[in-house]
Amino acid sequence: MPHGAHASGAAPALETTVDGLMDDLCADLERLAAIPSIAFPGFSPEPVLQARDLVVELLRGAGVTDIGELNLPYTAPVVTATVPPPTPDAPTVLLYAHYDVQPAADEHLWDSPPFEPTRIEGGIRARGIADDKVNLMVHLGALRAWRGRPPVGIKIVFEGQEEYGSAFDGYPPTDPTAFACDAMIIADTGNIRPGTPTLTTALRGSVDVFVDVRTLDSAVHSGQYGGAAPDALLVLVKALATLHDLHGDVAVEGLRREPWHGTALAEDDFRALAGVPDGTPLLGSGGLGERLWSGPALTVVGLDAPSADRGAAAVVPHARAKLNLRVHPRQDPQEAQDALVRHLRRLRPFGIPLTVTPGDTGPGYEAGTDGPAYRAARTALRRAWGAEPVDAAAGGSVPLVNGLATAVPQAEILLFGAADSLCRMHAPNERMLRSEFRGALLAEALFFAEYAAAHRPGGAA
Repeated sequence: MPHGAHASGAAPALETTVDGLMDDLCADLERLAAIPSIAFPGFSPEPVLQARDLVVELLRGAGVTDIGELNLPYTAPVVTATVPPPTPDAPTVLLYAHYDVQPAADEHLWDSPPFEPTRIEGGIRARGIADDKVNLMVHLGALRAWRGRPPVGIKIVFEGQEEYGSAFDGYPPTDPTAFACDAMIIADTGNIRPGTPTLTTALRGSVDVFVDVRTLDSAVHSGQYGGAAPDALLVLVKALATLHDLHGDVAVEGLRREPWHGTALAEDDFRALAGVPDGTPLLGSGGLGERLWSGPALTVVGLDAPSADRGAAAVVPHARAKLNLRVHPRQDPQEAQDALVRHLRRLRPFGIPLTVTPGDTGPGYEAGTDGPAYRAARTALRRAWGAEPVDAAAGGSVPLVNGLATAVPQAEILLFGAADSLCRMHAPNERMLRSEFRGALLAEALFFAEYAAAHRPGGAA
């Protein structure tokens, strides 16, 4: 694609180019997905480094020559690279993805070995192929489509320890110059449903709180002492029951909830994704977007108490729970944590106080969507998919997004990619679709042209 190509004329040529690249890109994706790059404690670090080496090789093959590496304590390498802008007035775009993956969990639940990429109807199945290796290949494919010289400057940030978490989450504000850019594409998301081009414009924040109850020196016989001896598990259950109302909505004062005005999942789709059987009601009231994205969600994610199979006929002396609270993208997570802690500390179930300990917090994120990068992205997505793009949100948190936003506050942050809501990320039989890969790749390649045109004198996306 010549550097002087105008945005309006780039689509047909880029579409032909992308179609010609797809077979090789899928083959390289299979090479990458075959590497069990699990950056968790207890797993060998060698596959992570092997994936790092392949990523560097693929970058060189895409025409990138200025490749570096960021090494932080106890963190897998972060691959960095730059492509200079072709002209002084061209903008710079930072491209983010990660090359590490989740563990495969129970391999018996997979239809094929998780690290043996397997062709399926319309796509490929493997652990980590959707989260996030296909998105990394979207970036590489977009560079290939422009023969390594896109009409924008490029900064590459390919992380190697996103799934477990690392010191890199908080690193960008300590070195903002390294991440300076005009726009970022965080390719760790995808479409709300296959074939629907989607921009993720909000992420909920996350809060952990621990609740501890100790009522006796030790367990005592439930026949001799039950009925008067305070049962720690009953105290804890009574406390936890106050966290939701009769509809299943969170009943903690001070947590922000607003209607969601973007696109949301249909209830049938959500039931299928979450594995909710027909006839089992969903929790809460209001739209699904409000319950999943623009309102709080409070989950008991851990409980320390005797197991049902091994529980003795005894009054329980000690019980403990871990709570995870997801909060509105614009709510301060510390404020939300304080509200939950306050609610629990006010309780005295059966007159017994709770020990409440704050845990980790992570902020949410809400993008400003009226800038030139968003206008260019909507045009590119529309042309690539032949459909109107929609806005969605994610209930999960991406801490690095906040670090990048703090480091480069003027940059527009775009979240889109080649995954989709049915891809089974973090679950058995994770898969990607070739059609989603092609659409995201073409959209990113077109975005480079649209965004560059917007920055030329007199240009507008």
